[in-house]
Amino acid sequence: MPRFAPLAILSLCIGFAGSAAAAPDPQMQAVLDQLAALGGKPIEKSTPEAARKQPGPPDAVKALLKKLGKSTDPEKVAATKDITIPGPAGKLASRVYTPEGDGPFPVLVYYHGGGWVIADIDAYDASCRALCNAAQCVVVSCDYRRAPEHPAPAAHDDAFAAYQWVLKHTKDWNGDEKRLAIAGESAGGNLAAVVCMKARDAKIQTPLHQLLVYPVTDANFDTESYKLNADAKPLNKEMMRWFFAHYTGNQAPAKVLALLPLQAKDLSGLPTATIITADIDPLRDDGKKYAAALEKAGVKVRYKNYEGVTHEFFGMGAVVDKSKDAVKYAAEGLNTVFKK
Repeated sequence: MPRFAPLAILSLCIGFAGSAAAAPDPQMQAVLDQLAALGGKPIEKSTPEAARKQPGPPDAVKALLKKLGKSTDPEKVAATKDITIPGPAGKLASRVYTPEGDGPFPVLVYYHGGGWVIADIDAYDASCRALCNAAQCVVVSCDYRRAPEHPAPAAHDDAFAAYQWVLKHTKDWNGDEKRLAIAGESAGGNLAAVVCMKARDAKIQTPLHQLLVYPVTDANFDTESYKLNADAKPLNKEMMRWFFAHYTGNQAPAKVLALLPLQAKDLSGLPTATIITADIDPLRDDGKKYAAALEKAGVKVRYKNYEGVTHEFFGMGAVVDKSKDAVKYAAEGLNTVFKK
């Protein structure tokens, strides 16, 4: 079982991008080619309603699998069950994934990506199945209200409410409430990080570990990764501006800053973390900088940047080998705390 290593050491081991935008590896490029072939319109030039109907990375993966003559069936887990969780403004669609075995199982609360505007639990089904099997844990994928119909902090309020509800219901799925962690991708990584802070500040049980996959941690569009990957696919700089504009609207800066983990005044006392980033991603430096900030605050961090892949690669294990490695790396971090 791997030990938590200092960020500086991990950084030397895995390297970072240079001064030029990196090129996708062949497997990642094959997915991007399929995505382009689906003919979607630019999200940043769409209305939220139209953006939600555009083909996305999961559609590209399925198209590629069909092209390769492979099955498009989802990765098998022992069981899945669709449930609803009471939220601050109504019921929240959620899904429970259970692994093979007798349990009681560790529990992972998971939040999907989509910039707080698009996507849902179905779009990130592959990630949840992979984590369920790799970490041998119950995964509870929690949906949340989307902007602009429900602007900030609606998604964050829903995420915290869902976390508190799961804490009280882990035994419903043969789960162990003492072995509970949290995870999220992209905007969901932002939600997971903020929920950890909310739980700490409310003095309720905090997650044992936080798994953050290319999380949104700031609103700085001038980082190196934003500059290098300004026109990247499937996520680019203008898309991120579009997401922020729809979620935060015209709210006061202080209220928006409360939703940005890198702007938090105190990161001490937070759960240990595994942070995963993609090199060809505007959000790469969001994850890298947050890993450094957590470590500076005394939080043990495992950080890895995957070269040759883009935003959304994590759930592409069916066609991208580095996705399988990233899921394995994520599971190692989770099992470090689950098995103590």
